[in-house]
Amino acid sequence: MKKTLLATAIAGALGASAAAQAATVYNQDGTQLDIYGNIQIAYKSIETGSYNDDGRITGADSEDELFDNGSTVGFSGQHIINPGLTGYFKAEFEHRADEEKIGNGLGNGDQAYLGLKGNFGDARLGSWDPLIDDWVQDPISNNEYFDNTDSTRDLGGLYGYASSSRIDREGDKFQYMSPVWAGLQFAIGTQYKGDAEWDGSNADFNVDGYENNGDSNASFFGGLKYAVGAFSVAAVYDDLNNYKLQNTTTGDYSEAKAYGVTAQYTIDTLRLAAKVENTDMKVDGEDGDIMRYAIGARYGYALSDNFAGDIYGSYQYVDADKEVALATNRGAVNSNGDYAGDDNFNEFILGATYNISPAMYTFVEGAMYGRSHDVGDGVAVGAVYSF
Repeated sequence: MKKTLLATAIAGALGASAAAQAATVYNQDGTQLDIYGNIQIAYKSIETGSYNDDGRITGADSEDELFDNGSTVGFSGQHIINPGLTGYFKAEFEHRADEEKIGNGLGNGDQAYLGLKGNFGDARLGSWDPLIDDWVQDPISNNEYFDNTDSTRDLGGLYGYASSSRIDREGDKFQYMSPVWAGLQFAIGTQYKGDAEWDGSNADFNVDGYENNGDSNASFFGGLKYAVGAFSVAAVYDDLNNYKLQNTTTGDYSEAKAYGVTAQYTIDTLRLAAKVENTDMKVDGEDGDIMRYAIGARYGYALSDNFAGDIYGSYQYVDADKEVALATNRGAVNSNGDYAGDDNFNEFILGATYNISPAMYTFVEGAMYGRSHDVGDGVAVGAVYSF
């Protein structure tokens, strides 16, 4: 799952099944502690690219495996400080359910944060999903495995990685989210990276031939949301100011900013959403945009008491300026170092879930991304048990 906070149960609330509830292990004198989690095991077959030493794609082969899809154990708690103020925390840890014996146990963190909430709103500090992910991207494709590409993928491409797995958009954040006033809500925050983060041994933020800013820096992100009845609209801006690279030979900069707007409407168990998103980029001094236009739908079906689940799909058109298209189509560079791939792409994702019980379901998904050598295209099928 893209999310591990029982996201499918949340999305499935549009359907017929009930969400498995976290277990409350302590609740006394205003203090509560819950434990929750899931086991996710799936099979996938994906067109996987082969790259040479220069990062150019040389071909692709279909590769398959049985894999863990984000199995999680989570803890959450809160304490009522006074009637208008509550302190809280959440911590999630992932493990490899498919190869638990040779894995690292609860070796990978997911989200972890603490905060205060009350009549004033909500203030938190720690690691969690980007605001643009929650408010703009998820209504289109918060799926089990496949996801439409977005600015995080572009940032990974800017750094030269075939994926975005090493880009830290979740950590070192502070955020304030307002209460809802007559349907209107806003959020503002920052990601702070101190100069110790850019130590030469920290390869996550360094790229061969480029230097990061190397100084303490605070980025800015913010968003505005409005909801009335079954309709809502949200807009988010993120300056991504911690990820600015300078070419050590030419002195040119590579950087990005992200912003987007999503509107959604629900009719009974049907949710419809539409999105416009832009990654405003600079690659070695060349400016350009990667525009995305997407629609998504999720329908909760219940043919009988024992046959229910969700059907969902999304389509996204990606229109990239040639100067920056390599960020979303990594590897499509010719022997002269020039980008030689397409500058527009059609992405399709289709999936369905079937609820075995309120706590267990299966899923099947397929995706086509339109990238060079069909990289990323594939199918996945799996099962999830949530507790």
